Amino acid sequence: MTTTLSSTDLRADILALKKERNAVILAHNYQIAEIQEIADYVGDSLGLAFRAQETDADVIAFCGVHFMAETAKMINPEKTVVLPDANAGCSLEDSCPAEDLSAFLEENKEKNYYVITYINSSAAVKALSDVICTSGNAVRIVEAAPADRPILFVPDQNLGAWVSQQTGREMDFWNGNCYVHVEFTRDSIQRIKDEYPDAVTVAHPECTTAVRLLADVVCSTEKMVDFCKETESQNIIIVTEANMLHRLRREVPDKNLIPGPTDNCACAECRYMMMNTMEKLYLCLRDLSPQVQLDETTRERAKAPIMKMLELSK
Repeated sequence: MTTTLSSTDLRADILALKKERNAVILAHNYQIAEIQEIADYVGDSLGLAFRAQETDADVIAFCGVHFMAETAKMINPEKTVVLPDANAGCSLEDSCPAEDLSAFLEENKEKNYYVITYINSSAAVKALSDVICTSGNAVRIVEAAPADRPILFVPDQNLGAWVSQQTGREMDFWNGNCYVHVEFTRDSIQRIKDEYPDAVTVAHPECTTAVRLLADVVCSTEKMVDFCKETESQNIIIVTEANMLHRLRREVPDKNLIPGPTDNCACAECRYMMMNTMEKLYLCLRDLSPQVQLDETTRERAKAPIMKMLELSK
């Protein structure tokens, strides 16, 4: 279904619907500029999980990808959780089907793995996990893991490798990655560093080891905001999904923020995050659809490691 509303009309109608529905709009840092600007809260996965836990709204409109909206529903089963596009998925989530993880754990049950799962995963995978983490708290979560059990880190092998280096904890990694962050290469980042020799470089830990080694700082998107505010450098190369630059430029307007290029383009955008539009946000609030629905048994099992993460992250 389509509308003929202008962007100004859409913004006004979204705000009116939000009030009518007693809704809150949560948006990930990788959402388009217009959605970031209308959201009640813009943040990374950890911050959004806390906001979903705290909200007293009746409706949560989650502008991100499907696993994020699922997480909000796990914490708030009594609330209506909608997302603009139900097809907004995630390559990391796709890399680890629940049936594959379940089979692997069964085949290796004698190892008694402590399963630490990156939040970029399905509810069914979270239900097989001991605790969830985000890029913002992964080091803390791994440091809190029991010393007498081997860790299986699922599904991002790049984040897992970085956390292992930070903590000194050996782990086994699932063979998964974010298709956006692996588009950044050593050569593409070195070229932009050569163009701005006085710039500092901040990269997301989902990047490959070769890219992380070129960065001055490796951190979550939320911590990128603090880094950009605090660094004395005027030129900062940002190596993560391109829409993060919009939030950074709003909050750090006095710095020259340079998108990290890939070998194929000047910046990298997540095709899944880009599926959400203002029109789809309007329609999902109007129709309360598409809604996130979870099997109650899966939801309860998945909620436990999410709540454990939130408790360890306070």
